[in-house]
Amino acid sequence: MTDTSTHQDTTEPPAPPASPSTVRARWSVVLLFVIMGLAIGGWSARVPEVRDAVGVGNTGWGLANIATNAGELVSLVVVAVLISRINTRRLALAGAALILVNAPLLAASTTVVALVAGLAVWGFAANLLATPMNAQSVEVQKRYGRPILSTFHAGFSIGMLIGGLCGTAAAAVGLSPSAQMAITSVLLGALLLGTHRWLPDTPRQETKEGEARRGLRERFTPQLLLLAAIAFLASFVEMAGAQWSALYATEVAGAAAVLAAATYTCLSLAATVARLFGDRLAGRVGRVRFVRVSALVATVGVALPVAYPHPAAVMAGFALLGFGLACVTPTVLGFAGEQPGLTSGEGVSVVAMGQWPGALLAAPVIGLLAGALNLRTAFLLVAVLALAIVALMGLVRARALPGESPAT
Repeated sequence: MTDTSTHQDTTEPPAPPASPSTVRARWSVVLLFVIMGLAIGGWSARVPEVRDAVGVGNTGWGLANIATNAGELVSLVVVAVLISRINTRRLALAGAALILVNAPLLAASTTVVALVAGLAVWGFAANLLATPMNAQSVEVQKRYGRPILSTFHAGFSIGMLIGGLCGTAAAAVGLSPSAQMAITSVLLGALLLGTHRWLPDTPRQETKEGEARRGLRERFTPQLLLLAAIAFLASFVEMAGAQWSALYATEVAGAAAVLAAATYTCLSLAATVARLFGDRLAGRVGRVRFVRVSALVATVGVALPVAYPHPAAVMAGFALLGFGLACVTPTVLGFAGEQPGLTSGEGVSVVAMGQWPGALLAAPVIGLLAGALNLRTAFLLVAVLALAIVALMGLVRARALPGESPAT
């Protein structure tokens, strides 16, 4: 018989139950994610009407949306500088308030100038909120002592779904896009006013008298650069799936419009489900191992419709892609916020810089490859990038949370 008396359980002891203040902090940060998601979903559902009101075609609409990217880029730089110096709660509240005020104004656009200005403000406000609220979610996770980050992003996904449903219902009853967004902004603003005191702050950089403040370059450690690269890949793969899933179903698999729409819906629902339950699995198997397995599932999800372009396989494949990628970015952001010698905001800001170009480049890169070759071949790149996440995560070293299995 084998003597098991010397076997040691390397799993960290479970964390104590969360205090009421920690629970309130969690739900206040979830509300920030919901605000972001609901604004995007509500706006996306009414885009055709706003575009017609402005009077631009597809080309003009695409060019106008460059303003969003410009706003995001400016905000990335601003937040990277301020995140270690200013109260994170204030940054998040400023971003959320700007989104809520701008949303109905953007939806009321009737000129190109108003549209471009509104989109630029949206891009600026979105990242002004995104980086601080992700840093706050890391702080709440530290208080809980177990993986909970994916549930915050589930709030974003649910917000997008609710926003889309609100937009559909508002259009059905003849409510204008600006009126719809104004109503949701007022309701969400009231909730924000009621919960803003519960929002957690994140540590700021502390310097002793005569000591120089830590510069931006000092944040770019090898481990954070690795996490930023993983975030880039995850963002690229996720956005490629979201933006091209319906077109892949029609152009490659020959699916009807209804099945094409259902393909995107399968991806979105699978991602939401994964974010609701992924944290529990991450705690059981270890977050590093969890991300590697998740990325492998996403790789299989991409490979399935490439290998077998049948409508059923395409729907199943994109569902697997959504399920596998859903928890990768939240978990990576959690690692970034736990880097020794840096505040959670500083770590998250570096990964946010890596994540942003991935989302920006996904649509044009896949489009160019599809034009030069074909869409099916273009998605081979997506599969390779998803598999690269599996390999790179093997280089990540992270401290286990209480109750979590070892990371290796």
